[in-house]
Formats: sequence, structure tokens, C-alpha cells
Amino acid sequence: MAQRIDLHTHTTASDGVLDPRALVRAARARGIRVLGITDHDTVAGLGEAIEEAERVGIELVPGVELSAEDSEGEVHILGYFVDWQQQAFRRFLDWMHKMRIARAQEMVRRLRELGVPLSWEEVLRQANGAIGRPHVARALVAAGHVRSWEEAFCRYLGRGAPAYVPSAHLTPEGAVEAIRAAGGIPVLAHPQRTGTPERVAHLVERGLRGIEVYYPDHTPGDVRRFLELARRYGLVATGGSDYHGPGTSSKAPLGSQYVPPDSVKRLRALRET
Repeated sequence: MAQRIDLHTHTTASDGVLDPRALVRAARARGIRVLGITDHDTVAGLGEAIEEAERVGIELVPGVELSAEDSEGEVHILGYFVDWQQQAFRRFLDWMHKMRIARAQEMVRRLRELGVPLSWEEVLRQANGAIGRPHVARALVAAGHVRSWEEAFCRYLGRGAPAYVPSAHLTPEGAVEAIRAAGGIPVLAHPQRTGTPERVAHLVERGLRGIEVYYPDHTPGDVRRFLELARRYGLVATGGSDYHGPGTSSKAPLGSQYVPPDSVKRLRALRET
């Protein structure tokens, strides 16, 4: 029987709704044997997750998902097998956390200017860890200003919407370099949004080592296209559900995406070189 793998998940340390231990137990219950936790701009949940994974007998791949942006739009870079206890990396993530707070506060300010009376305290009630747009969206839903997370992004928070604030503090190149400096393997997340061949080629030059091929939004044509890019540039083809937990915007169940076992073997090999 093939080993079940999910390399893209989130906990309450960022914008998921399951705490790290609960997510690990949920993965074990679904027959997942290798789980990657990739919270947004934080590694705060990894200690508990690693302990729980050892207890229930699954492999935990320590990861992170860094949010970056340039003139072409927002880009997310996954980092696998990062040295999550490295002090320099922790200081970098502390800086990212401060930038996230400033961005979310500016969104709240813009919403109030638009006549949407949302308070910062309402946003904080939705967050246990790193604050981001999903927490603002959940606060909008909880306050009755919109009916759904999707409506919040469409009307107010999505790129080009009136309360959108760019996350221009980190470039995609900077994200790749930060992950490499922490001993991790940088992988381009959900490239159907931003993974043009030109951008992939540029990031490969800067140290990109993988591309997320197997993802809920990807059509069979997308998978073929990104597999070809992986072959062209010698990238590891990874995948995962981008699971945030029940009752969220998660597009697919935990462990629902096929991820080749060879992906994890190649990531481990890159970590050791």
C-alpha cells in the first residue's frame, strides 16, 4: 500500500483551526504517514507537532510558508526541513510577525474608512498565532458584515479590492534565501497563481529547489505543465491539501492529494547535501 503523504497543512499557529497536536492526530486517523506542517510565517506550532507525531507514530516534516510579493503579485514559498530552532531564522520570523500585524491593522483601518465598523479586538479574537487576512475575513463573517470568507475576500480583502494591503516587505527571492539560510528546501507553493515559466526560471537561479505540483486547484493540465517545469529545472515535485481545518476555506480534505513518496526522499536528500 502506498504511503499517504500531505506536505501542506496549517494549524492554529497561523490560520488553521486545529491546534498542532489535533492536526497530527487527525492526520494519523486519515492514514497519513508523512505530514508537513507549513504555517504562514511562523514555526511556533512545530515543537508540539513533532512531540505528538512521535507519540502516534508518523513522520513530521518541519516546514513553513513564507508570504512574499513583488510587482507581479503575491507569491508563497514553502520551506521544508527548516532548522526551525535556528535563532537567526526565529528573529527573521519575529520581524515577519510584526509586519503581518501592521498589514492587518491597516486593513482594519481601510475597512472602517469604507464604513465597515470592524475593530482590531474583533480580529484578535479570531487568531491564536500569526495574524493574516483570513483572520480579518473571519472577523468580518463573525460580525455579520459578509456571509462568507469568500465574500470577504471578493468584496474587501482580495488583491485589487478596496481594503487590500500588499505584503511588500519580503520579495520571493528573499523568501527563498531566508529558507536556504535556515537549512531548508524552498518550494514554490500553488504555482497556478504565480508560477510562470519565467518566474520559475528566475527563482531557480536564486535557489528554488521544488514546485508544488499536486494541489487542490490544479487541473490535470496544470499538473502536466508543472511536472514538465520540474523536469526541466530538476525540481522536486511536491504536493498537499493546503488544509486549514473544518469550517474553513480548505478546498480539499486532509491527505486528499496524491504525493509521490519519492518527493519526500528527494527533499530529505537535498537537506543532507
